[in-house]
Amino acid sequence: MDFSLDRLPVDIVLFALVAGFLVLRLRSVLGRRVGLQAAPQPQPRPVERPGPVIEGRPVPPTAGAKIDIPTPETRVGQILTQIRQRETTFDAADFLRGVETAFRQIILAYAAGDRATLKDCLTADAYAAFDGAITTREGTGEKQHTELRAIDSLAILDAQLQPDGRAAVEVKVVSDQVNYVTDKDGAVLSGADAVTEFSDLWVFERLLGANMSGAAWRLSSARSA
Repeated sequence: MDFSLDRLPVDIVLFALVAGFLVLRLRSVLGRRVGLQAAPQPQPRPVERPGPVIEGRPVPPTAGAKIDIPTPETRVGQILTQIRQRETTFDAADFLRGVETAFRQIILAYAAGDRATLKDCLTADAYAAFDGAITTREGTGEKQHTELRAIDSLAILDAQLQPDGRAAVEVKVVSDQVNYVTDKDGAVLSGADAVTEFSDLWVFERLLGANMSGAAWRLSSARSA
């Protein structure tokens, strides 16, 4: 039997060559994957841990505020010394840290209309003023938006001893806040939805040498610096 190529049909030879070429090309592109292939594993994503939320906005934790205490030889420093003599537990630095905590509580309680917290932190006259402002706001449908970003500094500016045994200490508080008021329709009436530096003068009072209820330091007045 003769197997010479010149007797095979030319078209069959061409088809065989083309098929072989395609097989080689496919193997070079696809490679050789045999058996089940493991599905790609998803990469773990870092877990985000937001800070505390005030008025629905995340607020990053802030470092403690800078404090400024008058030296003992100044007039205010001498009065602070007299307060310590009559109230042995009094310490100016600890007092300012307490003011820092009270400042945070009071401004957020005022924005939320939290009268219970305000009543614990304010004198009777100061509470009446704050309560009146909240009542007016509620009657008009206005809303106070307050977001405390940071308390930058606290400084004792003045101190007094009253004849009735009460001490009064004035503190300047510098803070960064987002603070604005909207009407019942959500339109901004005052303030701005942006971080703004505020300087406030707050006066705290306490009846010295008394351990009874109501003898704690309480806010008696507040105004802009």
